[in-house]
Amino acid sequence: MQQLPKIPKEMFETAGIDRAQAEKIEKPSLSFWQDVFIRFRKNKLAMFGVVLMVLLVFMAIFGPLMVKYDYATNDLLNANQAPSSEHWFGTDELGRDVFARTWEGARISLFIGLAAALIDLFIGVVWGSISGYRGGRTDETMMRVADILYGVPYLLLVIILMVMLGQGLGTMILAMTITGWINMARIVRGQVLQLKNQEYVMASQTLGATTKRILFKHLIPNATGPILVTMTLTIPSAIFTEAFLSYLGLGVPAPLASWGTMASEGLPALEYYPWRLFFPGLFICLTILAFNVIGDGLRDALDPKLRK
Repeated sequence: MQQLPKIPKEMFETAGIDRAQAEKIEKPSLSFWQDVFIRFRKNKLAMFGVVLMVLLVFMAIFGPLMVKYDYATNDLLNANQAPSSEHWFGTDELGRDVFARTWEGARISLFIGLAAALIDLFIGVVWGSISGYRGGRTDETMMRVADILYGVPYLLLVIILMVMLGQGLGTMILAMTITGWINMARIVRGQVLQLKNQEYVMASQTLGATTKRILFKHLIPNATGPILVTMTLTIPSAIFTEAFLSYLGLGVPAPLASWGTMASEGLPALEYYPWRLFFPGLFICLTILAFNVIGDGLRDALDPKLRK
């Protein structure tokens, strides 16, 4: 068997060993939320939703100030004017500027969506976390109450409230939140049921931590991901519900404007004055799209299975 030639030692160079460099961590350490933000930022569709949402909020704040017309001022001599340099989105049947009314309506629609979502968040998180953590008869009773409320016909409930309390922002938000929190409560309950048997929760119980501390220091913070995703999807649902109720004539009273009331007023004139329906319908669609893609982006960023 032929032997391989020996390689002289002079051809080798001993690599130096730097103990400090051996212990050095090349990749910077990231917290959970820093990692979520980086992965969310890489999602182009989600970032498009964020930019779109920022633009809509900006126009809701400053849009009515960009024109000299008031959203509630009637000018019958300029009724049903097509979009022009004078009236950017045209006018309605009473001569009111559609551009001013569109962005005034954005304020009301976004306010209703955010208010309803925040109330649903508070009630749903508290109800679901207590139900999931306590378990047993408490869980059974609380979730049966939620099931009974969920079974009440929503439109019937809204009509009864409108008759009893009258039309207005408060009545509409109340109607949405009476049953709107149930979905949030179910999601939070499911998360708490998974988390309450973890070692850190059992350690807190052993050390004598109160139920309030365990819920708000351990369980709810660790369920933040699904809560945020659910909330981003609740806002467009509330905005669409407001538009639906306004379309049925159960929305905010005149002369207040919302996208739903504008769509309801513009539908009869669709054949001859389509811009009256087009603009509020367009911005309802864009708002729902923005929140949906943001919610999808958050879901993907918070999913541990997608981490690399």
